[in-house]
Amino acid sequence: MAEAHQAVGFRPSLTSDAGEVELSAPMLQEIYLSGLRSWKRHLSRFWNDFLTGVFPASPLSWLFLFSAIQLAWFLQLDPSLGLMEKIKELLPDWGGQHHRLRGVLAAALFASCLWGALIFTLHVALRLLLSYHGWLLQPHGTMSSRTKTWLALVRIFSGRHPMLFSYQRSLPHQPVPSVQDTVRKYLESVRPVLSDEDFDWTAALAREFLRLQASLLQWYLQLKSWWASNYVSDWWEEFVYLRSRNSLMDFLYVTPTPVQAARAGNAVHALLLYRHRLNRQEILPTLLMGMRPLCSAQYEKIFNTTRIPGVHKDHIRHLRDSRHVAVFHRGRFFRVGTHSQSGLLSPRALEQQFQRILDDPSPACPHEEHLAALTAAPRDMWAHVRRSLKTQAQEALEAVEGAAFFVSLDSEPAGLTREDPAASLDAYAHALLAGRGHDRWFDKSFSLIVFSNGKLGLSVEHSWADCPISGHMWEFTLATECFQLGYSADGHCKGHPDPSLPQPQRLHWDLPDKIHLSISLALRGAKTLSGNIDCHVFPFSHFGKSFIKRCHLSSDGFIQMALQLAYFRDRGQFCLTYESTVTRLFLEGRTETVRSCTREACNFVRAMEDKEKTDSQCLALLRLAVDKHQALLKAAMSGQGVDRHLFALYIVSQFLHLQSPFLDQVHSEQWQLAASQIPVQQIHLFDVHSYPDYVSSGGGFGPADDHGYGVSYIFMGDDGITFHISSKKSSTRTDSHRLGQHIEGALLDVAALFQEGQRLKRRGLGEEDSEHSRDSLPCHTRGSRAPTTATNF
Repeated sequence: MAEAHQAVGFRPSLTSDAGEVELSAPMLQEIYLSGLRSWKRHLSRFWNDFLTGVFPASPLSWLFLFSAIQLAWFLQLDPSLGLMEKIKELLPDWGGQHHRLRGVLAAALFASCLWGALIFTLHVALRLLLSYHGWLLQPHGTMSSRTKTWLALVRIFSGRHPMLFSYQRSLPHQPVPSVQDTVRKYLESVRPVLSDEDFDWTAALAREFLRLQASLLQWYLQLKSWWASNYVSDWWEEFVYLRSRNSLMDFLYVTPTPVQAARAGNAVHALLLYRHRLNRQEILPTLLMGMRPLCSAQYEKIFNTTRIPGVHKDHIRHLRDSRHVAVFHRGRFFRVGTHSQSGLLSPRALEQQFQRILDDPSPACPHEEHLAALTAAPRDMWAHVRRSLKTQAQEALEAVEGAAFFVSLDSEPAGLTREDPAASLDAYAHALLAGRGHDRWFDKSFSLIVFSNGKLGLSVEHSWADCPISGHMWEFTLATECFQLGYSADGHCKGHPDPSLPQPQRLHWDLPDKIHLSISLALRGAKTLSGNIDCHVFPFSHFGKSFIKRCHLSSDGFIQMALQLAYFRDRGQFCLTYESTVTRLFLEGRTETVRSCTREACNFVRAMEDKEKTDSQCLALLRLAVDKHQALLKAAMSGQGVDRHLFALYIVSQFLHLQSPFLDQVHSEQWQLAASQIPVQQIHLFDVHSYPDYVSSGGGFGPADDHGYGVSYIFMGDDGITFHISSKKSSTRTDSHRLGQHIEGALLDVAALFQEGQRLKRRGLGEEDSEHSRDSLPCHTRGSRAPTTATNF
């Protein structure tokens, strides 16, 4: 292995009486260098943790304070009001010649205590400032004098040059909302999707809950909020996140190189560069709207992390460091070192290692090819299999689970093709989200998938972090491997191979016969799950974020209302809609649900389907619906959402064995539409306007319900949107392609409410602009479904 390449010559030589041991000089040198590297990493982490702990102060501020105290003492002034004299009395008496030294030590101790008190004061002041959310609730583009004052104070107390985790100690805890407000908001959210009879029954359950159980459950939540970092995130991770995954895709229109090993070499090198910056906290903390820091805790477990199966529940295993990746190719597992004695391997050296794996003709061992299907099997089955593995298989499993991440070198091509763009994108999305059921190690924090034609993507296990975190890493990776590392003219990584590198280590499992049946059952189940997922990806190119901004509407709210219209046309009814937003304004915050199917949204959809309603009436209702959506979004971000509070109350009731019909009903709700935006341009490593073809096609996730849809969307630059739609083929009620047609038609119909949008819709319908004036689109075409049009690829 690369990390052991220089560890040669360890030859213990014992004399006849076993009294002497002879060690070679290279071995001693390697031990020395290994320890030196380890201590450097520990010191670097200690220093970074120290800088994070004292932020927004700095070590130079302590030196300045100490110098000021010494100067005052020289001028026979005592800024300590006698405290330094008392400190000197407590110090040992080393004689008269050391009297000055005692004074310096007393000044240093007093300066340190004063410095610590000032840092604590700064932390408290910044936490109080960051607890203010009035700026979030103000109309877009406006800022009150109170918010301007708050922003100025935040900038003063925030210090300069923050590191990734600098703000963690100053972030406020997520508040526990009022249980009365939460129940009221919940009833308001379900009113559009329930009949009068069902709503009355639900309201009666809610009143009984408030009267009998709410106060006790709320008391326990308040107690937890005072004691724990976050009153809900750990439970949400334990009971919900350890079940889901999502995917992220490559550039839509560009493949930087068709050489599979080269693309893998650059991508792995870029990912490890990101990890290096992460370990050194050189990644800047995310600032919401450029002024409010978000929690960075989720970055800690991006790499070296595995989800370990348990009989009753899983747990997350995270290592401080890992110097290899696990690679899967044609049913075989390999361990590839990522570092040599001089540091991280170059992209060309990594390409060489991956090419060696691709050229290896050895076959897979019995059942080794399908072993990874166990990571998609029921967790108790996988947990029992792990315990039955023999020593050699345990060592191979440790190599996979202890890797920085998992790499799958697929034997098939993927990505957009000119011959059949729609089907090729759908197959690409399906390959990333599910694969073939046995070629992804779903327990790793993420798996890098590199296809035979150089296309790549990411399959992300969801428990360790939410989509913005993995998206941040993925944007860095794509930009770095393409624009900074680059490729030679023949498609290979830049640089030269390293013939001295050892061959990648083939992992051997030696699986006992008794687990073969478990692997076969897991494979059958994994193939069933994979084959049941219906994925559809389509780029919408008629307009994008710039048009929506010119309409003076929230781009997210605009899309969500179009999705409500599309779902209504698809199913003829409304449903509970799950839109995820972040609660990272708070320490260890994760997500909250925005219930996008509001009464205002339903009124807008009904008006759009009513031929008697005019465009101006529909437009007025659209603005009301988008404003309502934005209010719910901001409330959720500021800790005043509905679902996480109700979820936490439900968990407390289960711990107390307290039955609540109201919470049971809430817990059993079905989300038949889950729709969320994929963040983009979190890292500005290149100008997307200068390179319009280098836009990521985003990613997707599975449906939340067996008869529902999962819809993700990403704004591609200013003039395009890519949608990822998923559903289950086993459902007779859903069809991802059908919903895609409804989404395109709904977007064009909503845009047609605006004068500029009428021209865009006519173009989408294939009509000539010259045949109509800007205001001549008749109202009766509003409810018609626009046909899906081919995009120029």
